[in-house]
Amino acid sequence: MADNTHELSAEELAAIEEKYDEGAATRSVGQKTGLLLRGVALAFAIYHYLTAGFALPPDHWHMGWHLAGLFILIYAFFPLAKTKTSFDLKTGALHLGGIPHLDWLLMVLGVSAALYLGFAWHGVPWLGIEEQTFRMGNPNTYDMVFGCIIIVLVLDIARRTLGWVLPLIICVFMCYALFGPIFPGILQHPGVKFRTFVSSMYFPQEGIYGVTLWVVSTIVFHFVLFGVIAQRTGLGQLFIDNATILAGRYTGGPAKVSVVSSAFFGTISGSSVANTVSTGALTIPNMRRLGYPGHFAGGVEAASSAGGQITPPIMGAAAFIMAEFLEVSYTTIVIAAIFPAILHYTGVFAVVHLMARKLDLKGLSKDMLPKFKEVWADGWANMLPLIALLVVLFSGYTPFMSAFCGISVAIIAGMARYKNPMTLVYPAAFIAFVIWKYSNGGFDLPMSALLIACSALATLNPQKRINLPQMAETFETGVKYALAVGAASAAVGIVVGVINTTGIGFRIGFMVTQGAGSLGADLHGLFSFGGFELFSVEDLTLFISLVFIALACILMGAGIPTTALYIMLVSVAQPALAQLGVPPIASHLFVLYYGVVAEITPPVCTSAYAAAAIANSNPFRTGISAFTLGLGKVVAPMAFVYAPVLLFVSSTGFDLWEFTYTAASCIMGVVALSAAVVGYWLAPMGTVYRWLMALAGLIFIAPTLQADLVALIVASPAIISQLIARRNREAAA
Repeated sequence: MADNTHELSAEELAAIEEKYDEGAATRSVGQKTGLLLRGVALAFAIYHYLTAGFALPPDHWHMGWHLAGLFILIYAFFPLAKTKTSFDLKTGALHLGGIPHLDWLLMVLGVSAALYLGFAWHGVPWLGIEEQTFRMGNPNTYDMVFGCIIIVLVLDIARRTLGWVLPLIICVFMCYALFGPIFPGILQHPGVKFRTFVSSMYFPQEGIYGVTLWVVSTIVFHFVLFGVIAQRTGLGQLFIDNATILAGRYTGGPAKVSVVSSAFFGTISGSSVANTVSTGALTIPNMRRLGYPGHFAGGVEAASSAGGQITPPIMGAAAFIMAEFLEVSYTTIVIAAIFPAILHYTGVFAVVHLMARKLDLKGLSKDMLPKFKEVWADGWANMLPLIALLVVLFSGYTPFMSAFCGISVAIIAGMARYKNPMTLVYPAAFIAFVIWKYSNGGFDLPMSALLIACSALATLNPQKRINLPQMAETFETGVKYALAVGAASAAVGIVVGVINTTGIGFRIGFMVTQGAGSLGADLHGLFSFGGFELFSVEDLTLFISLVFIALACILMGAGIPTTALYIMLVSVAQPALAQLGVPPIASHLFVLYYGVVAEITPPVCTSAYAAAAIANSNPFRTGISAFTLGLGKVVAPMAFVYAPVLLFVSSTGFDLWEFTYTAASCIMGVVALSAAVVGYWLAPMGTVYRWLMALAGLIFIAPTLQADLVALIVASPAIISQLIARRNREAAA
């Protein structure tokens, strides 16, 4: 076991992240080209940082600059095809600075197409280009050429960063839009003319320059950057240390540390693989030393880390897009996600605890635990950026303003020290910004005082100062993490455009409900006994529709980023579930959660494979462990569709007693499922009793007293046998 539990170096961890995180592996380039690209990446990051705080340019320019940056960096760092040697530095007649001439050409074409829209927005008389308003739906030759270029290149950068699956699905949507008359039945439509299609995909509001690219360029990038800077300045380590203090000494300590630290880290990170590598580097070797099987140790970390995208307050990119789709504040989404996230981590925690009991694994000894006083004496200042971000966010300001404040305080906490007067320029600049905002009514007095206090306190940070080159490297890392999600958001804009143009979402949604209704009517007889019916046709139709949509999420989720999957499937799920009376926020979260479940569902489960590399275990078996550990996430969406009260902010209203009862019922269901997965509760559990507990756990999720009574009856043989087994064991002892 010794060779399985060695500490991995930073280089080994980076290699694991590059292998399994889309967009982490990049091509080697020449030294001068590398300096040029570093400049582009820094300019890209600084542009977004400053515009978040001061003012956003018009959308067509802002998204154009963002897309231009993506084209430059993706064509520079991501090869045409991924082979064993494609990431190596290449020189010669066909390359310039290590980059093929073809990629330089595509880069220039992409930047031209991205910026042409802003350039020609008010018309260019000497080129015969009219103002944008007169070209909507009637594009000129320039529009058609640049529109075709950008559609092809956006699909290409998505392919280079994420693989073939997403672009191929988008091509299917494009074919549907263009060749509508050849499709059968309800899917048939008149078809979209090619000129109209290019215009819709290229011009703003729909298509590529639509809501998905706007959200990523205006909000998501800033939160990705904040997470990377906060991690670099020490917030991630503070989370791990505090998780170890909280959970390390209990039964199965390191595994519980993994769950708690991943939950903490998930509050600032929306990336499952980054979360897995960051926290797993410490927790997985510790679990192996304690006696956990390698596949289980990796599964714990992957299942815990997959919760990062659904853990408030900083969720994945999809949550910000959801807020735009639903036309509600991001704060509303955060509040709605609180209990489902708790349910997920409750499930993982329960499995970990029961497995530790089954294997009789002890916690960490006292001398192995970090000292609470030392941890906080050293790391307290790293909480200030998170405090600043959350206070601004929940005070009703825009998400990008909250990210600007959080990043600013993180820079101060990392780089400014009161003992080094030259570095005080950072807090001075931010304090001047706060005073300026206060003077023009942007911030009120309490908010201004809080941000100034955070800035001043951050200069007292006792940790070693981060210098300017190190912070520049951190900014570059943040940009690199944002490339894949940026490419996906631009490409998925085409899907959104097709859905809005053709109405395919309502068509497929109708097919889902019709199919579920027919199947529900057929099955209704099985659950009817004379005049008594256990489930109505409507109940069965809703359940079957949910199962169809959940399976579609999991199956399509193989190789597609959660954000892209959410956008494509919610267009189908929303109309289908709305017909069945499900509140909009519940149907949107339902799709998002099953999109995240796809991340830990074999055969394609990247975070589980990254954890397997750290644990030196079988990747597929690690994926199976991660999926079973994530059962809380599998059942949670069903719970809040049937009981929207769990989301706090649903249109059905909130009732404290109903929430308390339903939440307790769901938690009992998750614990019962956990006992069934592990085969242990108070004592080892036989196969029959495990099946009974699993069935009872599923029934508990239904939020009615009758269902809970049925669940207790089903589980009672297993519960009684467990109590008897424990009493016999205690008597024998």
